[in-house]
Formats: sequence, structure tokens, C-alpha cells
Amino acid sequence: MRPSFIHRPVIMSKNGLVAAGHHLASLAGIDILMKGGNAFDSAIATSAVLSVVRPHMTGLGGDAFALLFNAQSGSVEALNASGPAPNAASRQFFLDKGLTRIPLHGIYSVSVPGIVGCWGEISEKYGTIGLQELLKPAIQYASRGFPVYPSLSLAIREAADRLENDRSAREIFLRNGRAPFPGEILLQGDLARTLDMIASKGTKSFYQGDIAKLIAEHFQKQNGLLTQDDLADYHSVWKPPIRTSYRGYTVLEQPPVSQGLILLQELNLVEGFDLAKLGHSTADSIHVMVEAKKLAFADRIGYLGDPDFVKVPLETLLSKEYAAKRSALIDVDRAMATTAKAGIDSMDGDTTYFAIVDRDGNAVSLIQSVFHSFGSGVVVDGTGVVPNNRLSAFSLKSDHPNRLDPKKKTVHTLNSYMIMRDDSLFMVGGTPGADDQVQTNLQVIANILDYGMNVQEAIEAPRWSSRPGTMPGEENLPYELHVEDRISPQVRDGLVKKGHDVKVSGGWSFAGAQAIIIDQSNKVLMGGADPRRDGYAIGW
Repeated sequence: MRPSFIHRPVIMSKNGLVAAGHHLASLAGIDILMKGGNAFDSAIATSAVLSVVRPHMTGLGGDAFALLFNAQSGSVEALNASGPAPNAASRQFFLDKGLTRIPLHGIYSVSVPGIVGCWGEISEKYGTIGLQELLKPAIQYASRGFPVYPSLSLAIREAADRLENDRSAREIFLRNGRAPFPGEILLQGDLARTLDMIASKGTKSFYQGDIAKLIAEHFQKQNGLLTQDDLADYHSVWKPPIRTSYRGYTVLEQPPVSQGLILLQELNLVEGFDLAKLGHSTADSIHVMVEAKKLAFADRIGYLGDPDFVKVPLETLLSKEYAAKRSALIDVDRAMATTAKAGIDSMDGDTTYFAIVDRDGNAVSLIQSVFHSFGSGVVVDGTGVVPNNRLSAFSLKSDHPNRLDPKKKTVHTLNSYMIMRDDSLFMVGGTPGADDQVQTNLQVIANILDYGMNVQEAIEAPRWSSRPGTMPGEENLPYELHVEDRISPQVRDGLVKKGHDVKVSGGWSFAGAQAIIIDQSNKVLMGGADPRRDGYAIGW
């Protein structure tokens, strides 16, 4: 008998469902659906509100990746709305400063932001409601304010030293000389005016108009690398998703530069093991999934980069034959003691996620981020925009596939997935959490497809997180297996006996998933949201 994990109810509806990282964002998205908008309209409204109420996780200075399912055509498209390195960003620039890696925060850590371009692309291709209506809730929450919730208060407090060093950041987030307490109102007037300008003049105003000019002037004053030309040259990119099969389902993911291929590789690797027979949250099942994670992450570090600059061997990495070869390296009784190596012999934060399905079956799986908490830690004067710190994900090593080059896009932890059963959409899902993303997605999918859980149970079940991740400098760190303390002491002891260095974390520690399952036979949507963060699912 499988264990049951349920803290919140499954949200069910027939007309539309939004599962997002904050209840105000879910509310804005469902309101658009109730007014007759489609999932794509709803996605823009939801994303914009998240950019206001989750300023430590996302914002207009960040990036986004989306999978979009068109019910009429039955097709899925991937939208890459990440930004490249500025034209002036080179390895030599940082090496001349005596640096061995790009600063984690500050004016030199910023790549071109892409999320506003994402809104423009979705609106132009699929939208039925104008930006003035879609951005109205976000503008109101920025101008009139919203109550600071406990996790945001904590995030501001933890980032206070960085925010204190930037005048505009200090005025917004440390207005009373301290982080706001829960229940106090956070006002972002400059951000409201920026959003209002985008609503009235279109998303191109962010890249080629008055907003772009303000951003470029700020970077010029601070001797930063981002210029008006960098912004003007930006455009989001549509691509076909990548895919694999798992237990008779088709799982679709973001193509590179997203590291969504890790999830597909993990699924290919564990498919050769009977997870259901091994049992849920047992030492044996956790061990197999962790070892698969190690192998997939090694390939990501070894081969993944911007496909416009490096060859990414997707066909090999996602093949079942390669998975069989790599899964043979998994010893069911013993953990890998040293860092796994990439396996092809011949080869030369923070974040927030939401899922939406409308009454016609259109769906969006979208993830957005400024990378680490409050991104670069600066605010562009007069705009309220917090630029990302995504440039810091590049390597300065000359032979690294993700090395820094001008106009190159760094590899992203950001990924979102969809699952098809036959030709019908079965599930839309994703999670924030940096390198926990593909590990959490693996566990949630296995909980549903291998263990038969409902969507909320699958999200709430205890999780593990294997370290290290994929940031520069982490590649050769020793393995640690962090487990939530709801995983029993007996299981933890079993993992130790297999050679894992087990670290115990709080019971609700890793990531913050949202997902929607589509019951095609009854035409019912079933949504779940993670109590680990501030997510809520709302349906009608």
C-alpha cells in the first residue's frame, strides 16, 4: 500500500485552472479566464503579477521559458525568453580584473533581460486581450502596494546588506531602514510606471523606447556592460520542444540553453528500474533516482551550452541506447563516491513557476526568474526594475561549453515540462529551485506515473536533493544527499549504508512545484500547489 501525503486539497474545475507561485498571481490569471481570455492571455497577467509580488524571485529584469500547447492544432511550442551576454562581456574583461569567475552580484553580473519580450511574443501570436487589460492587476499591486508575506520579509532581510548598497533598492525594499515586517505594504511606484508604459506603448518600449534609455543610462553611469544596443537587439526565440517517452507517456521539455534535457535523461535512466516495486521513499528507490541524477548532471556540465556557439549532442544524450549504457553504471547497492563523468566517448534562487489550462484545453507551462534572490541586487533608477545576475552562471574557463562569450546565452536551470498521453495533453508542471528543479520534477512525475498519486499528493510527498549542482566551481565538490526529515530515520540509515553522505533538512525544504493534470474522459482539470512556498491553485 502506497503512503498518502496530503496537506491541501486537489483543486478541480471544468472551465480553467491556474496554479502559480502566489495567490494574487493565480487570482489575476483566473480572472482573465473568467473574462473570456485564453490560457495565453492569462499567462501574461499571471507572469506580470508575479513580477511585482515576488520581486526576490522574478521581475522585468529577469528571464522566462515557456511551453505552450495549442489545443486547436494539438502542437506544443517552446519559447526561450532568456537573454544573452552583453556585447561588451568577454572572458578577457573579467580576467583582466584578476577574477577567476564572474561576480555573483552587482552591475557586472547582468545579462540582457528577456521576460518582457516573452509577453510580447505570446501576446502577438496567441493573445486575444490587450496588454492594458492584462497588466492592470500588476500595475495596481505595484502602485497601491500589497501586504508583505513572511517569506518575502525574510528574503529582504537576508539580502539587506546587498540592497543597502544600492540607493534605489534601499528606497524600495528598506524604506524604514529595515526589511518590512509581514503585513506591511510594499509600494513600487517606479515599477508601476514602467509597467504602465509597457501596457500603453507595447513591450518594444522596454527594449527600444524610453525604458531602454533609462536602463542603458543607469548602466553607463555605473560603468556596467549592458547598453541600449544590447536591449534593441534582443528577441525571444521559438523552438520545438525536446522529448522522451516514459512508461508509455511522452514528456516534453525545454531545449537548450535550458537544462530541461537533464529531466529527460533522468527519466530515461530510471525507466530501466521498477520504481513501483522498489517502493516510494525507500532507500532503494531514492538511491536509484539520485544516481541517475548524478549521471545526467555530469552530462549537462560536460556538453550543454548555447547551441548557437557549441555542438550539443542531443540525439545521443536523449537516446534510449545511451541511457541503457549509462544506467549500467548505477550500482543498486553503492553510491558513486566520486564525481560522475560525462559519458560520450567520442565528443570533442531564485525562480517562480506557474501552470495554466483553459476551458478549451490550451495550456501554458512557464517559469521565470532573476536567478538568485533579488538578482544583481541593484535597481535601475526611475524604473523599479531589478536586473538579473544570470551572467554569473557563465564559466571563465576557455574550454568549457558554457564559457562566456559576447552575445552568448548562458545555460539555464530554468525548465518547464508537459506530458502527453497518446495525442492528448495529460499534465502541465514545473517548479522553481535552481538545480533542485529537474530533481523535483523527476520525483513529482514518478509519484504520479510510478506510484499512482494524485497531483497534490505527488507535490507534497517528501523530497530529496542531491548536491553539488551546476554552478561554476561546484563541479568537483563531494556529493551530499539532503533529505527532508519526513523521510524516515530507517530510510536515511539505509542510504548511509549505500554510501550516501546524508544531511537532514526541514520537512518542507526543496523547491515549490505547481502542476495540473487533465482528466480527458471527464473534461476535468485537477491542480496542485506546493505548501513549501507560497503557491496556490485556483479553478472555476
